[in-house]
Amino acid sequence: MTVETPVRVSPLAEWRETFDRLPAGFQVEELPFLTQVTLRVTPGSAAAEAVESALGLKLPSASRAEMSGEVKALWLGPDEWLLVAPPDTALVERLRSAIGNEFATVTDVSAQRTVLSLRGGLTRQILAQGCAIDLDPRVSPVGSCYTTLLAQTGITLVVRGEGASGAWLLVRASFAPYTAAWLVDAATEYGGGAEYGGGTG
Repeated sequence: MTVETPVRVSPLAEWRETFDRLPAGFQVEELPFLTQVTLRVTPGSAAAEAVESALGLKLPSASRAEMSGEVKALWLGPDEWLLVAPPDTALVERLRSAIGNEFATVTDVSAQRTVLSLRGGLTRQILAQGCAIDLDPRVSPVGSCYTTLLAQTGITLVVRGEGASGAWLLVRASFAPYTAAWLVDAATEYGGGAEYGGGTG
C-alpha cells in the first residue's frame, strides 16, 4: 500500500496572482514554510551565550531584529525572541544541543505564522493606513522590530529597507487572508490591477 505524502499548502497560496497585480511601488510576497522557533532565555545568561555562539549572532535588544545571517532573530519581549530560518532547518535540535543543561525554553512555532515580504516606495504609506507605528526612518530605522496591530490584526513588523521601503510582516496563519485582503485594498488608490477580496479569483 502506497501512502501519499500530504502536500503542504501555504496560507496565502491563492493570493500569488493577486499580489502580481499590485501597483508599481508595492510588492508583496509570501515566504511560506519558514522554520520559526520561540526562544525564552535570560539575557546575558550562560544559556543565552550558548545560543549566540551556536548561531553566530547577538540576540537583539528591545524592539530590534538581527537579520544579517541565515537565522534571523526578532525581539519579542525582555526574555523572548523569535528565530526564523529557512524551511526544514533543524533549529530546535541545534539550540537544545547548545543549551545543554542550562535553563531556557525552545519551542517550534513554525505552523503558527506566515511571513509577508513587502517592498517598494509605497510600503510606508500603505502600512500607515492601518498601523499606528511611526515608520519615519528617524524613529524606525532599518532593523526596528515591533509587535503591533495592522488593521486590528496582531503582527510582528520588521523594517528591512530605508524609510520602510522593505518590511517583513509576520501574521498568524488564520489571519493571513484577512491581512492580504487589507493590503490589496489599501493599495488600490495607487493604481494597478489588483482587486479586493481575492486570491486568484
